[in-house]
Amino acid sequence: MSNDVLKAISDRRSIRQYKPEQITKEQLDTLLKAAVEAPSARNSQPWHFTVVRDQAVIKEVNDAACDVLAKSGGGYGQVRDIFYSAPTVIFISADKEATPWSSLDCGITAQTIALAAHSIGLGTVLLGLPAMGWDGVNDAKLNALLKFPAGYAFAIAVAVGIPDGTKEAHPVNDGLIDIIG
Repeated sequence: MSNDVLKAISDRRSIRQYKPEQITKEQLDTLLKAAVEAPSARNSQPWHFTVVRDQAVIKEVNDAACDVLAKSGGGYGQVRDIFYSAPTVIFISADKEATPWSSLDCGITAQTIALAAHSIGLGTVLLGLPAMGWDGVNDAKLNALLKFPAGYAFAIAVAVGIPDGTKEAHPVNDGLIDIIG
């Protein structure tokens, strides 16, 4: 069976190289429309989207996360650009009180953004690594910088831009599916 949605799921890649050109307002509006149309538990819509196109702001979040990563060890000390020079980053914060599934709902909307971006020729990478910047020391500073509403916390980020390269599909491990009945 084949259709446009299944093809987009198969063809989409996590892009880690972007051209420096900014995405257009029309492209951004398309992504944000898709984002708010994503499903959520009990239609709680527990997300807030902060779109950052200012490279100085992206760098500030990047540096906060990379500083924590460098101190933590685990092979992350060499990481210096967690956003891969993407011209736009959409930070999704979650309402911590909405439902127990707020973070999951934010992941669903991030994937919706990624598929919408792919469908209009843009590339994305979904990022949890920026969470390292919220280390207890930087929380209030980063929340204010990104204009997170009170009671919201970082959930996931989506780097977006015009792809400047791609990669092969990742291998799919065996044994991931069981069918009962």
